[in-house]
Amino acid sequence: MNVPPAALPVRVLLVEDDLRVARINRDLLERDPDVHVVGSAGSCQQGDALAQALDPDLILLDVHLPDGSGLGLLRHWRAQGRTTDVALITAADDEPSIRIALAHGAFDYLIKPFTGARLADLLARHRARRLPSGPRRDQGSVDRLLGVQGSAAEPLPRGVDPHTLERVHTVLNGAGRALTAEETGEAVGLSRVTAWRYLEHLTRTGRAALEHQYGQAGRPTKRYRATGTPDQPEH
Repeated sequence: MNVPPAALPVRVLLVEDDLRVARINRDLLERDPDVHVVGSAGSCQQGDALAQALDPDLILLDVHLPDGSGLGLLRHWRAQGRTTDVALITAADDEPSIRIALAHGAFDYLIKPFTGARLADLLARHRARRLPSGPRRDQGSVDRLLGVQGSAAEPLPRGVDPHTLERVHTVLNGAGRALTAEETGEAVGLSRVTAWRYLEHLTRTGRAALEHQYGQAGRPTKRYRATGTPDQPEH
């Protein structure tokens, strides 16, 4: 069975020379049971060695390291052809550092100190960028890789948590059929009403489609399908 990319565990490498900060970041990350910090490095040399040895899904990288700049390490990785998702977590708040990081493919940039919610948003964005296996991509998957959400580029509405939103989308993506709000809620651990709110948001932003199933009597049942997910026969 193919597992949707957003449902896979996230293996994280921390490159941070302050042991206290690294420990705090590890604790924040591992509040999510599907996130595993597989290594922690305190220098560019250690970070490069662990990136090669561990092949993580996500690298969280500081700029100021004792043996060089994290930006130089990021440039080195890209020159080698390493396409791992890299996000900067740093006190470097100057515009040149930010521009260099983005120019070399960093997909996010957190300035210390940051909130746990902002770190959760970083993880949700990384999950959204993970592409399914296969030789071809549709526009939706490319847009998610680029961080484009169509007409919904505005901030998430109040009460919609980015991590939970990705979990709901993951359930839809892996179901192979349209789900009701109740079925989705049971799979994610949400009430029917809360699941419905997330499903409606996914529908408004084009990541899900609403279908009406008509029975013999009464109002039609609302079912939701991840955009581009083909129907599969039920067994």
